Amino acid sequence: MSSSRLPSTIAAPVEHTLEIKRSVFLTHLAPVSGMDEADEVIAAIRKLRWDARHHCTALVVGTHADRQRSNDDGEPAGTAGVPMLEVLRRREVTDIVAVVSRWFGGVLLGAGGLVRAYGTAVASALDEAEIVGRALRTQVTMEVPHADAGRVLAFLHQWVGAHDAVLDSPAYGQAATLALWVAEDDVATLGADLAAHTGGSIAARAGEIRVVDLPSR
Repeated sequence: MSSSRLPSTIAAPVEHTLEIKRSVFLTHLAPVSGMDEADEVIAAIRKLRWDARHHCTALVVGTHADRQRSNDDGEPAGTAGVPMLEVLRRREVTDIVAVVSRWFGGVLLGAGGLVRAYGTAVASALDEAEIVGRALRTQVTMEVPHADAGRVLAFLHQWVGAHDAVLDSPAYGQAATLALWVAEDDVATLGADLAAHTGGSIAARAGEIRVVDLPSR
């Protein structure tokens, strides 16, 4: 398929605890829709974990991961937020905020130790998150008589699994309206496969193009 995938996101918040030389690093990752929501998550974590010495943050938002920000929150410059942000960049994720709350254990880790600790904290949390892929897809809709809807819907369920497409919930009116989101290169293939399956009785119409979340396979 020619339509390349965009940066991914995560399906739900996740937390991970890392302990190094008695210092505790508790990472909170959350999917967000923009900067404002990311700031709300950060504020909530600060309030919840008020007794932590630091709440270092990194966030990436936007369809193309075009807005990024990090904060060391009192740790030596460049030892916390930057390595956290670098992990998010390297993993190619977006619409995500990472907050690492640190409780100091009494042993200084040094600049290199902090960089490794904060980077590892975010990477380990991402390892536990459910990653949601994204891609540009074209909406294809079809009107199907109610008597044929079950048969056509079963065909579409099989088709999307083989073509990295996404099926919408059916809408029922005078006829059943079935819709799915298909890679641009697969629109013609869907039309041909649908015609073969229905004897040409069902017409598929291509519509808008937008970014969609891709289900895990």
